[in-house]
Amino acid sequence: MQIAGNTLEERAANEVKYYSQVAGEDPYDLNITRMDSHGGWIAAPLDLIRFTASIDGSRGDPLLSPDTLTIMTTPSHANSGYAKGLFVNSVRNCWHTGSLPGTATLAVRTHTGFSWAAFVNTRTKFEDMLDSLDALMWHMVGSVDGWHA
Repeated sequence: MQIAGNTLEERAANEVKYYSQVAGEDPYDLNITRMDSHGGWIAAPLDLIRFTASIDGSRGDPLLSPDTLTIMTTPSHANSGYAKGLFVNSVRNCWHTGSLPGTATLAVRTHTGFSWAAFVNTRTKFEDMLDSLDALMWHMVGSVDGWHA
C-alpha cells in the first residue's frame, strides 16, 4: 500500500486510471499526497483484507489489543452507527467506506470474521453508489455455499 500521486502522470505501477461521472469533478485535481491520514491510499482489495484481518489477529499476530479493538468498535453516544473510525451495527459487523472523485471503496468485517472489500475506479453522480456496491457484495457473499480460506 502507498499514497497516490496527484496527477495521471504520477500513477504508480499497476495503478488504475480514475474516471469521474460527475460534471466538474476531476480525479486528478486534488492534492492526494496531503491526504495520507484520511485517504489517497493505493491498495488492492486483497491488501486491505489482509490489513483488516490483522487488526484482530485473525491472521497472525494482532495489530490491536483486545481492549483497543473493543474501544474502536464501540459505538459513540452521539452516533450509534459509528465508533472510532468504523461504522458498526447491532450484530457487530464493522466497515469503512471511502469516496473521492474517481473512486469509491468499501471494506467489511462481519461478526463471523468474514471480510471482503470492493473498489471501483469511478464515482457516479448517484448518492446511493456505495449502498448499491454494498448490496451487490452482500448478495455475492450470500450466493456462495462455502468459502475456503
